Formats: sequence, structure tokens, C-alpha cells
Amino acid sequence: MNATYRFDNLIPATIPTIYFIGVTTGSSSIRAVYPAWAQQLGLDTTELVGIDMPLHADPEEYRRVVTFIKNDPMSMGALVTTHKIDLFHAAHDLFDIIDPLAQLMDEVSCLSKRGGKLIAHAKDPISSGLAIDAFIPAGYWESTKAEVFILGAGGSTIAISWYLAQAAMAGNRPRRIVVSNRSKPRLERLRQVHTEIATDIPLELVYSPEPAINDSILETLVPGSLIVNATGLGKDAPGSPLTDAAVFPRKAIAWDLNYRGKLIFLDQARSAASREVTRVDGWVYFLHGWTQVIAEVFDIEIPVVGPEFDLLSKIASATRK
Repeated sequence: MNATYRFDNLIPATIPTIYFIGVTTGSSSIRAVYPAWAQQLGLDTTELVGIDMPLHADPEEYRRVVTFIKNDPMSMGALVTTHKIDLFHAAHDLFDIIDPLAQLMDEVSCLSKRGGKLIAHAKDPISSGLAIDAFIPAGYWESTKAEVFILGAGGSTIAISWYLAQAAMAGNRPRRIVVSNRSKPRLERLRQVHTEIATDIPLELVYSPEPAINDSILETLVPGSLIVNATGLGKDAPGSPLTDAAVFPRKAIAWDLNYRGKLIFLDQARSAASREVTRVDGWVYFLHGWTQVIAEVFDIEIPVVGPEFDLLSKIASATRK
């Protein structure tokens, strides 16, 4: 059974259960994918349950959900999307262990249990890096001197920008990273993260309450730059962070972290076909995001490349409409 609960109507699990904390979890592809994956991974006796919560829910509502998972014996953990930062802030004191990346990112994308302790993890830095490596060729940044523009400053943006700016990537990193957001506090949090990791990659933060401001940023980017829609617009809410007048750089890569919904951002990139813009949706990010969390929650090994991962990808792709 693939159930969906409201945050205020949680039912104790009767079999080992992983939760999906989101906004419209019933529409996610994981509903069809999880049963097939569970059979392949030997998790046949487990269940996936969605928990739908409104955007920027009341802190007490986040605490209710985390307390339920923490205290329910058959609730094994959860994947958190959309609410990663808000839930982490609201329930910080309820976690027995917070992994170093969750502490640095100031967010939680995975909850798991070990020895009766509830653990908060930030998996996005890992899964976003795996997704980027799947469509950005080796040596790309060094050869193109391209830049990155990320629209939105939530948890995914913190993870992506951390991955691209970390010292371990020295010699093959973007020339600069630009991030825009409709509110200022998350921009400041992003600046703190980059200060903590002491990166030398220039970071430009732009307060952008109107899409036209994002259009103007596009015009400053060099050819081959990566433009990322990390706003949730197109999935959690309708629309795009750009206007239809936006002009993408030549040979740009447009990456929408969404893989479902109207994906207007990618439609806008498609209209720039004469500029040779490559379009990438969030499907591979979805695959790595979920496999990383499933492995953590159920304490199993799932390879990130190779025949086993390719088989899981094939199984998931067969469920896409």
C-alpha cells in the first residue's frame, strides 16, 4: 500500500516504513517506483508512506511529524523534500545525532535510526554531486571557463554550490557562482556556508523579488554556463523564475531540479533552441536522492554506478508516464 497522511493524522506503522515528507507526495514517481525497487532490493516487507505538509508549515507541525517518527518503532526514517530547512530548524533538538553535512548545510533531507537514536542527515550534497557528474563531462569547467547561476537559495542550492565550490574539485570548478532568491535570509545563510568552507570561488548573491531580475543575470553569463531552477516553481507551485523574454547563453545547460509538473523553465530553454541550449530535468537527481536515502534508512548498500544502479534506473524508468 502507498498511503498518504496529513501531518496531523499520523497512524503508527505495522511494518517497517519509510516516509516521504513533502507537499504533494501522492504525485511523485516514487509511488510507482518504490514497490518495484523494494522487490529488487529485498525490501518486500517494507512500505512507503507520504506525509503532505503545506509550504513553510508551523514549526509545531514539523515537530509533530519528527516526534512521531522518532517514537514509532516501525517507522524507520524518512526522505525530506521542500521542507528540509524549515523542518531542521523546527525540530533541531529532537535529533539525537546530526551528521556534519547536515550541521554545515543547516538542513535535513534524510532521517534514520540506529540503536534507538534518531539521526539527521544531509544527503543532497552527495546526490546532487552524483547527478551533476552524470551530465557534466569530466574537465568541463576547466575547458569552458563557464559559470553557474542557481535560481533559489534553499537546501538544494546550498548542496549544489557546496559541491561545485569545494576544494576537492580544485582545477575543475566554475569560474563563479551566482545565486538569486526572492527573500534575503536564505541568501545570507548560503554566504555563511561558503565562508565556513573557505572556498575561493566567487559567490554573488542577488536579491531577486521579480523574475525580470533573473533575466538580467542570464545576460551576464558566459557561453556554456549551467543555469539551475532550484526554486520548486513548476512542481510545488506553478510558473518559472524566469520570464518568457529570458535569453539563455549560447551552449548553456538548463537544469530543472523538477522532473514532474509543467516544467515551464525547460520550455523556456527549449524556445532557445537556436542557442544550442541543453535541457536536463531532475530525473537522475531523483534516482540518486532516493537511493541514497533508502540505503541509509534500511542500512543497506546501493551502488551509485555500475550494473546494479543501472538496473534500478531501468526499473524506475519503466514506471515513467
